[in-house]
Amino acid sequence: MSNPESPENQSGVQPPHSKMITDSKAPVASSSVGERTHSKDWPHAPVHRLSVNGTYMVTAGTYLKEHFFKGDEWLDLLERTLLELAKTYGWELEAWAVFSNHYHFVAHSPADATTLKTFLSRLHTQTAIAINKRDGTAGRKVWFNFWESRLTFEKSYLARLHYVHANAVKHKLVLVSNQYRWCSAAWFERTASAAMVKTIYSFKLDKLEVLDDF
Repeated sequence: MSNPESPENQSGVQPPHSKMITDSKAPVASSSVGERTHSKDWPHAPVHRLSVNGTYMVTAGTYLKEHFFKGDEWLDLLERTLLELAKTYGWELEAWAVFSNHYHFVAHSPADATTLKTFLSRLHTQTAIAINKRDGTAGRKVWFNFWESRLTFEKSYLARLHYVHANAVKHKLVLVSNQYRWCSAAWFERTASAAMVKTIYSFKLDKLEVLDDF
């Protein structure tokens, strides 16, 4: 695991300076906007407090930033696999957002936080096999790597919850967070108290440094 508040490439190479950018190249999935919903195995209601075992923000991107998961079916696949494996490995999701070439999530670890590597390895392997089967490109590299940051301060944690919920707006895919189908914003607003929603959404994002160069 990386040092607190400092995302670190699993290969041991420090990633570029974290920054938030607007992704003008990211495709807009027209069906992701509006009232259309799909069945999800939703996590339990959010806890909204730091875990004694560890609370992490995780980011992963595709190889060469390719939009491998473009399209509803493939975004569904990535999100569904993330939710299923998080449950399998005991990671309690608080926020998530998946896109055609990257994803973010905030989650509380189980007692053994080192399971994160195995959890993400399975996520990447399973989704890469599906994408390569679709394209007839067995063995092609689909995922680049992942970075994780342990969150140890409440304000940092709450700000990153807001960041993940609002990421689709940051990338100009939707106007309002809860309109993006492949993130937790709608679930969060439905399950959290009005006061908690207001608190988390009040955190400013303009100075928040997060690895999001996609």
